[in-house]
Order: sequence, then C-alpha cells, then structure tokens
Amino acid sequence: MLSLGIRHGFGIFLRPMTLDLQWPRSTFAFAIALQNLVWGFSQPFVGMIADRYGAGRVLAVGGLLYAAGLALMAQATTSLELALSTGVLIGLGLSGTYTIVFGVVSRAVMPEKRSTALGLLSGLASFGQFAMLPYGQALISNIGWWWALMILAINACFILPLAIPLAADRANGAGTANLQQSVASALAEARAHRGFWLVTLGFFVCGFQVVFIATHLPAYLLDKGMSVDVGMVALALIGLANIPGSFLAGYLGGRYPKKVLLTAIYLARAVIIVVFLMAPVTEWSVYLFAVALGLVWLGTVPLTSGIVAQIFGVQYLSMLFGIVYLGHQIGAFLGGWLGGYVFDTTGSYSLVWIIAALLSVLAALVNLLADDREVDRLSVSPVPA
Repeated sequence: MLSLGIRHGFGIFLRPMTLDLQWPRSTFAFAIALQNLVWGFSQPFVGMIADRYGAGRVLAVGGLLYAAGLALMAQATTSLELALSTGVLIGLGLSGTYTIVFGVVSRAVMPEKRSTALGLLSGLASFGQFAMLPYGQALISNIGWWWALMILAINACFILPLAIPLAADRANGAGTANLQQSVASALAEARAHRGFWLVTLGFFVCGFQVVFIATHLPAYLLDKGMSVDVGMVALALIGLANIPGSFLAGYLGGRYPKKVLLTAIYLARAVIIVVFLMAPVTEWSVYLFAVALGLVWLGTVPLTSGIVAQIFGVQYLSMLFGIVYLGHQIGAFLGGWLGGYVFDTTGSYSLVWIIAALLSVLAALVNLLADDREVDRLSVSPVPA
C-alpha cells in the first residue's frame, strides 16, 4: 500500500514543482520515465536475489532506497538531481518493494487459490493509491510540495518493519536446498517460450497507459480548466475502483482462461479512453472515467503474474515476472516521457491519448494469441506446493 500509494501520487507534484523551479514538463516527465526504466531493468535481478535468498532483506533495502529517493527529490534543483533521486533511487526502491511481494504470496498459497490471492494483493495495494493521493494533495496544499515529499520519505520508512515477516519466505521455497531447476535453465526455458514474450508485449502496453495517466492526468485536467482537486480525486477514484477490479480479475482468473480475461481488460481500456476523449470534460465525466478505468486498472497484474506462474511454476517467479515487468516498465518509460515531450512540442496531450487507445487493441490481440499452457517439465514433475 505504501509503495504503490506513494508511487501513483507523483502526478500531483508535476505542476507545483515545474512552476516553482521553472522547469518544462518534460524535465519532470523524463525523471518519472527514468524511474520506471530503472525499476524495470533492475527488477529481474532483484527478483532473482529475492527468489534465492528471501524477500525480507530485499524489501528492507528497497524501503531505504525509496525513502532516500523521496528526501533527495525534495532537494533537487536541476534536471540531473531530479533524475538521480526520482529516477534512479526511487526506481531501485520500487524494484525491491511492490512487485517482490507477488512472488512471496504465490509461493505461500496452493495453485488453485493463487489467482484469487494475487488479485486480493493487487486490490489491497491499490488502497494505498486511494488513501495516499488525498493525503499527498492535502500536504501540498497546506505545507507545500517540499515538506510533502519529506513527510512521504518518513512514511516510506514504515516499509522496513513490515519486511520482517517476509524473512520466512526463504524457508517456504526461496532457499537453495531443494532447487529443482537452475537459474540458467529457467531463463533458457522462458527465452524459448513464445507465449512468455507475447504476454510481456501486452504488459508493455499496461505500463505505457498506467504511467502516462498517473503522471499527466492531473495536469491534463488543469489545462482543461478543472481545479487541482479534480485530478487528485480522479486518481484516488481509480485506486478505489481498482480494489474490487483487481480482486475480481484474480477471482475470475482462477476459473477462466487468464489470457481471455486480459484481452477483455485491454479492449475495455481502449473503449474507456475513446469515450473519455469524445465526451465533454466535466467533473462528472472525469469521475466516471476514473471509476471505469479503475475497474480495469491493475487487474492485469494478478492475471499476468498468474500466467507466468501457470506456465513455469513458482520457483523463479519473482525473477521471471521481473522480466515481464521490465516490458511493463519500458512501456512506462515511454508513456511518462512521451506525455511530457508531446505536450511541450504540441501544447496538447491528444496524440498520446490516441496512441494509448491503439496500443490497447494491440495488447488484446497478443494476449489472445499467447500460449499459456504449462511447460512439459511441470506436467512430468510438478514443483511441490
């Protein structure tokens, strides 16, 4: 909740920071884009460490880096300082917090309950987005963005004691005593699997859409004459609606083909974006858009991670899902950066909205074509639950 909640609140800092520090929006957008790229490229390696040595230590180090990045973000006065703090440090912190927990939960539950558990986890994480956005906006409005970032850095430190119970993950399957497959073999198996790469391509689109909207929606609405609170409430509503949306996606993923559900989610996103662009921009149209989008916001996470577990098992899930998440974060980099670049170049976000809708159709198609059957190794000798 803390990791995802703080991360999805960066959009409300875009306008006050760029105005006070006289930066173009592309400077802030690039730092957020770099954050997602660093998060993505470090995720497979961090996941490998968590799979091998346990998630507790990884989560504690991630929390420290997260807090340090937020504190240094408040001190940034140049684009380089913002890139190093917001981009590099927070990106590394995120790779050791949010996604790591999915591997822990996958190993802790029986296969038939895994999808529901991951959906519940994703939904509860989204409560952080719902709770932290009004909290962050209240801090900015009352004490300014600098103090708001410093307080959020203190809040990120709360991740450290929460990492203690996850130390037991190593004994539940992440240790080295009973390994049935080597890291090299797991990587080779994934590299040769066509469905793995199609799912990764679909997740690329998810990253593009989520980070573009989370970063630029508040500024987009301000440009349309809405108040600062409308953007904050919209992002909070997305997080709130995602709680039942993610849980429902996970629940249905345990009963119906996950790739078909992913196809439906991406098609729904395309329709929601197109309708939002065609409708007049009012407070109610924004809130309806937020609720509709929230229902399909992060339901992709339990379904996508569930497909990876379904195909390859859970022994190296954090590492393999980390590779899929790299695809997500490359899309996130492009969504965050392109939004700022296109706005500074054209004075409008329209082109990026259209790209986001078209990519949704592509993601629906590649997920539908993905082979999600378990590999022969599991059908011959399943990994014990």
